[in-house]
Amino acid sequence: MDDHLSPLWTHLTSAGRRTGTWRSALPVWENAPSPCLVACPVEGRIAEWIGQLRAGDLRGAWETLCDNNPFPAVAGRICHHPCEGACNRNELDETVGICALERFVGDAALAEGWAFAPPAQERDLSVAVVGGGPAGLSAAYQLRRRGFRVVLYERSHALGGLMHHAIPPYRLERAVLEAEIARILALGVEVRLNAEVADAAALADLRGRHDALFLAAGAGLPRRLPGLDHDAPWVMESAAFLAAPPELQAERAGAHVVVVGGGSAAMDVARTLRRLGRAVTVLALESDGQLPAQPVELAQAREEGVRFETGARLVRVAPGQEGLELECERVTFTPGDRPGSFRADPVPGSAFRLRADTIIPAIGQEADLDRWGTMLGARGGVIAAGPGGRTRAEGIHAGGDIASHDRFVTAAIGMGKRAAQAIAAELGAAPAEALTAAPEPVGFDRINTAHHERLARQRAAELPVPERLSGFALVQQALGVDAARDEARRCFSCGTCIFCDNCHFYCPDMAVARLAGSYEVNTDYCKGCGLCVAECPTGAVHMREEKTP
Repeated sequence: MDDHLSPLWTHLTSAGRRTGTWRSALPVWENAPSPCLVACPVEGRIAEWIGQLRAGDLRGAWETLCDNNPFPAVAGRICHHPCEGACNRNELDETVGICALERFVGDAALAEGWAFAPPAQERDLSVAVVGGGPAGLSAAYQLRRRGFRVVLYERSHALGGLMHHAIPPYRLERAVLEAEIARILALGVEVRLNAEVADAAALADLRGRHDALFLAAGAGLPRRLPGLDHDAPWVMESAAFLAAPPELQAERAGAHVVVVGGGSAAMDVARTLRRLGRAVTVLALESDGQLPAQPVELAQAREEGVRFETGARLVRVAPGQEGLELECERVTFTPGDRPGSFRADPVPGSAFRLRADTIIPAIGQEADLDRWGTMLGARGGVIAAGPGGRTRAEGIHAGGDIASHDRFVTAAIGMGKRAAQAIAAELGAAPAEALTAAPEPVGFDRINTAHHERLARQRAAELPVPERLSGFALVQQALGVDAARDEARRCFSCGTCIFCDNCHFYCPDMAVARLAGSYEVNTDYCKGCGLCVAECPTGAVHMREEKTP
């Protein structure tokens, strides 16, 4: 052992005290997954890119982000951010604003004009991607990065799927979406718009012309509301309404509109209507605390004057000379154990009436599986896709809303990424991923909070309500440079070694040596006391039992 002094001692060294024979366990430096990574739909290395941002490496943070998600500026605006709910910082004060930081990095990349690096190797293999929404674009990006020739077939006139057709510009500006899509296409993705793959025969033909196929056709069939005449002129489907230009939206919507549903689509419809000057009532089966829309969406909708009738359902509609009379009743809503299943038990004597000019159901979309016949297989209303989106049809993978009930943009992006990885492995362009048990994420109990000061969360400003209702300007503003830097400082870097040297300085036997980018234990002196683990601020060190031979 080196004969140097401990920073904690006043004299002597520990060279003569060979305490290694006391040991039954040895410290191990091993980066472990953070809870936010485990919760992230794209498996983004959040602690890593926030650390790069904190260190001032903005380009590096963007590259780390885009390794899993080519849409950081989009996701930073609309992601439902389950990562923040899993954040260990919640146990100390308040979650890190991961979504706002992702937007900050994504916006910086757009402002600087950063482009993706071209593929390191071109492959004489082609993959068809059917559907230009978040899942299809994500798969196209990941496949093209690996050198595959990619042809993307989109049935509509524009790419983006629901990001383009269903999310209003006050949540996601079109210019931001188009810029991040353009960056993907610049890698060399071939695009064919207005190119519908109509049925199983067309899908099989397309599969025969490519080495593999990824199907991400979305869920385009609106769910029907029992007891409502969906063909009536005073009914407009939510998807059609959101996809329409503002002038057509205004033309179709009466002065008072009832929006049926409590999810994000219902909030998008209701808040769009408020910007058109309409009175809006949301009628939802769920109670206030059960509404599936994100809390921020619900809060902003209420601020903007949307009225809510929750825990209630529509029984029947009676058109009259002065508009529609909606007969409604209160219900007790009980979620089921399967996605989309529930019970809504009527409350006796709770009938009430609403008046409206237009009704817009917004209770979700279903996948059109009939067009594929029995070719792909179905389960629970979606394509039965296994790991990596594999279907029972050889060489065909599926993802996004057509293969999952997780109807979130970032969930679709993650499915596209994993399908691309599986396709690359099947075509011999990447090793098959071993099916090993994922390590446990680092819990709050492994974070030494004595090394983390309490810091208030940095919150981005919101557009004032009068300005919101005067147009479609973006509501959620961006963090400034100083606020983003301060927010990045709040991250615990759970499971990631930040080379703070606590393990070196606090070791009572000076058994931990600092090397270039790592640490080394001198086993002659480490007695396995675990003080290095206790003093680690990120949970990146743990004790591993040493078994006697």
